[in-house]
Amino acid sequence: MGQREGDQRVERQKAVVDASVCAKWFLDEEYSENARHLRDSFVKGRLGIAVPSLLFYETLNALRYSKLYDERELGLAAESLSKYGFDVWSPKGAVYSETAHLSLGHDISVYDASYIAMSILLHAPFYTVDRELLEKFPRVARHVKSFQ
Repeated sequence: MGQREGDQRVERQKAVVDASVCAKWFLDEEYSENARHLRDSFVKGRLGIAVPSLLFYETLNALRYSKLYDERELGLAAESLSKYGFDVWSPKGAVYSETAHLSLGHDISVYDASYIAMSILLHAPFYTVDRELLEKFPRVARHVKSFQ
């Protein structure tokens, strides 16, 4: 998916992000500033973000257990997150079978494997703060602090 500027087609850089990054958009903690810089690049149209559908549940779960949000605020965060317009992938096809393969082959959760599978299939970097994923998948996983 690209944007047109004049007669030239401009391709946006693509990325996959997990809930550890998205939660930092709503929380003030280490690397939140880096995560917000990534978000701002998406909002300004310089970056495309693709995510598995479970990202929304995982992010809300992280916010819920932060104990910083009451019921109303959590609902507002959910509404905000749903309006970003990410490229959301459902569990089907190649990404689903690659998820199963990665989960078993690398002893990680199916949830975590879904992000890695998308990153591999889209040839896009995967941004996270999850140390285990950064260690196990150095070719695709990037710490959010490295986002330029």
